Amino acid sequence: MLKLVQVDSYYGRSHVLHGVNLEVRPGEITAILGRNGTGKTTLLKTIMGLTDRTTGEIRFGGDDISSEPTFRRARSGFAYVPQGREIIPDFTIRENILLGAFARSDGRRSVPKLVPELFPYLIENLDRRGGILSGGQQQQLAIARALAADPKILLLDEPTEGIQPSIVEEIEEVILRLNRVEHLTVILVEQNVAFARRAARRFAIMEKGSVVAAGAIDELSDDLVHHHMAV
Repeated sequence: MLKLVQVDSYYGRSHVLHGVNLEVRPGEITAILGRNGTGKTTLLKTIMGLTDRTTGEIRFGGDDISSEPTFRRARSGFAYVPQGREIIPDFTIRENILLGAFARSDGRRSVPKLVPELFPYLIENLDRRGGILSGGQQQQLAIARALAADPKILLLDEPTEGIQPSIVEEIEEVILRLNRVEHLTVILVEQNVAFARRAARRFAIMEKGSVVAAGAIDELSDDLVHHHMAV
C-alpha cells in the first residue's frame, strides 16, 4: 500500500532522515518506535510532504507521490493526527471536525457517521469551542477531524502522549477498532511498547534518522527494545 525506498528528508540544510526503507501493508497497523529525537515525527511529516525537501521514492498504491504537494496526498487518502493535536481553539468542535472534510475527493462535508459512536462527548458538545476541551478530548477531536477526510491510511503521532489515564485506554480501543473493525491502515508512532505489541502487525525502530530494525511484531524482542529504546 505504502512503500518508502531510500528516502532522505531535510529541514533546510538539516539532514534528518537517512536512507529510510519502509513498507506499510494494507489493513495493518505498523508501529514506529524509537527514542525521542530519532526521526519518527519527521518520518510522518515526510510521508505527508511537510518537510523542506526529500529524495528517494514514496509509493502509494503503486504511484510515486514523492513530488506531490500535501493537499494532493491528503486527497489521495492520507490523514495525519500530529503530536500536540493542533486543533483550532476558537473554532467549535463541529468546525474543527469539518476542517478534515476539505481533504475529501468527493466534496462531502459532514461529521463522520462513526464519530457519535466513538466519541459521544464530542457530539453532545458540537457547538462548544475546541479550546475548552481537555488534552484527551482534544485528541479525540483530532482523530474525528482526520476521519472526516475519509482516509485510506491514518498517521498517528504518539496519540496517547500527555493524556489523562482515564482517556488513554479509550484512545487505544478506538485505534484498535478503526483497524480491526473498520479496516483502516494505520501508521502509529508510539512509545508504549506494550500497546504497540498488542495493536501492530509490524514494527520499525528508528535511530539517528534511519530504520535500524523492522519486521513482524512477534520479532520485537525485549533485547531490541532495551538496545534501541531504553534511556
